[in-house]
Amino acid sequence: MTPIVDLYVAQPFWIWLGVGVLLLAVEAAFSTEWLLWPAVSAGVVAVLTALGLRFGFGVELGIFAGLTLVSTLLSRQLIQRVNPTDSPDINDRDLRLVGLKAQVVEAFVGGRGRVFISGAEWPAMIEGSQPLAGETVIVESVAGPMLKVRAA
Repeated sequence: MTPIVDLYVAQPFWIWLGVGVLLLAVEAAFSTEWLLWPAVSAGVVAVLTALGLRFGFGVELGIFAGLTLVSTLLSRQLIQRVNPTDSPDINDRDLRLVGLKAQVVEAFVGGRGRVFISGAEWPAMIEGSQPLAGETVIVESVAGPMLKVRAA
């Protein structure tokens, strides 16, 4: 522990840079989305100490905590504004199909057929008119492995 304390006294930049890199490495490895802003905050404190602004460990820790809190809260607001909760999850491939056009590859018989969309063929069901192969339909919803479609 003494070498770390000695390094901090001589060059606090390296300690804060190490904390930032460690947090960034954990974020990259596990993709938690919670450690990015603490890593950036540690980097900001590292830059402040590199510029010769030495506040002492307690004040630097307070700056780090304050920057982490503010940057995390601001990023959450930005994410909510850019990606509102009423839009489908970007990682949910099936829900992203809703509203898109699909091409019928197997004619509908008895309300069931197959469509091609987003690089894959899907089983589909439709109410009403039975589209033929080659026609276009629009995805209304996803029910497990089945798409519910309507005529375009």
